[in-house]
Amino acid sequence: MDSASTIAAFLAACAFEDDRPEAPHLEVGGMGSLPSAFAVTELATAAVGVAAQALAQYMRLGFGRPPAVRVDRRLASFWFASSLRPQGWSPPDARDAVTGDYACRDGWIRLHANMPPHRAAELAVLGAAPEHDAVARAVAGWDVQELEAAIVAAGGCAAMMRTREAWAAHPQGAAVAAEPLFQVIPGAGQAPGEPPAAAQATADRPLAGLKVLDLTRVLAGPVSTRFLAGYGAQVLRLDASFWVEPGMVPEVTLGKRCALLDLKDEAGRRQFAALLAQADVLVHGWRPDALERLGLGAERRQQIRPGLVDVCLDAYGWTGPWRGRRGFDSLVQMSNGFAHAGMLHYGRERPTPLPVQALDQATGYLMAAAVLRGLARRLEHGAGSMTRLSLARTAVLLNSQSAPSAAQDLEPETAADLAPAIERTEWGSARRLRPPCEVEGAPMRWDLPASPLRSAPPLWQDGK
Repeated sequence: MDSASTIAAFLAACAFEDDRPEAPHLEVGGMGSLPSAFAVTELATAAVGVAAQALAQYMRLGFGRPPAVRVDRRLASFWFASSLRPQGWSPPDARDAVTGDYACRDGWIRLHANMPPHRAAELAVLGAAPEHDAVARAVAGWDVQELEAAIVAAGGCAAMMRTREAWAAHPQGAAVAAEPLFQVIPGAGQAPGEPPAAAQATADRPLAGLKVLDLTRVLAGPVSTRFLAGYGAQVLRLDASFWVEPGMVPEVTLGKRCALLDLKDEAGRRQFAALLAQADVLVHGWRPDALERLGLGAERRQQIRPGLVDVCLDAYGWTGPWRGRRGFDSLVQMSNGFAHAGMLHYGRERPTPLPVQALDQATGYLMAAAVLRGLARRLEHGAGSMTRLSLARTAVLLNSQSAPSAAQDLEPETAADLAPAIERTEWGSARRLRPPCEVEGAPMRWDLPASPLRSAPPLWQDGK
């Protein structure tokens, strides 16, 4: 299958059953593909395109006609790596020294140790110092499946390298393959008489006036809310005091305000409920039962804010024995056979993942599309909704299409690929890549530069 046909197949697989009218035509520009055993550039193009098409459909409801939509496949590929180009400074390293792939006695395992609690659990199991070489020596004495089980049981994050065939036969692989890409659950509450478009919305800022409460962490969720902020949504991100992701914060907090709020504290939960009562959208990526254990389950959220558009993310899927298992893009790629397939494709002796974090990135744009489709349904029918997605299910989508043969490499980035504006972040000046998509009459732009976590009060901009 050629590249255009692969993009079309991905777009068709991302359609909602109740899409009406048909999604606007997607014009695709640019040339080239990322080098991979999988159709990564085609997935990037389609995922960005699905989000842009969903925005166009939402704009049709608010302003009368669907705008034209275009995606640049080359820029989409670049955005799937990073969008930020610091001017005279460097972001902190995104990975802890312990994070990485290690050889066991009988296979490979990946440890994800960027979060201090996960690293502590892994080091406790291994009895090793927090240094790569010490961890490598300790890992070498384990059988891979036993080590994976021990680390997961201790509360750490690890994944052994499996083949695609082994994953397909695994109970979790079979479970997630049977899930829909978008699992939509209608909301019980009715939105209280909202107008066809937010009062502050304009044709060039179609999401202005919408309030998005962001309980997401690296990387898919923050990508989704960054997209929404690019079209005018007010995004308020909430983090507890312990959370850190230093290397990614300048990349993903663009256009957002970031506040401290601990939901494990009773006062924090009260403030969260007050914020949620005024929100249009909640996007969250906590483990599936985390909000339920805090008394903030799906039914309660709809009670607090009737008509809420609720979009949530999981790593390994919403059914099966691994539902709720801790996971990240790189771990899913080890579990589902992508890292093994890359190793075979390139004739290497160690795991070879996708060239970018494509599962995170693509799922982020699909989450943005889910938000916009939920908002459109609310405008038409008055009801809220909840939509569930997962990294592992996005991987099923990517695995459904072969990489196009004889793909042309992407041309190297040039100064012309950068937007002209200087972004004054708190770390220093920066530039961004030009947006990967164009929605006629509504340029993607951000009202706020990237900012540190917990740098704003936990209030909406109107002070409530």
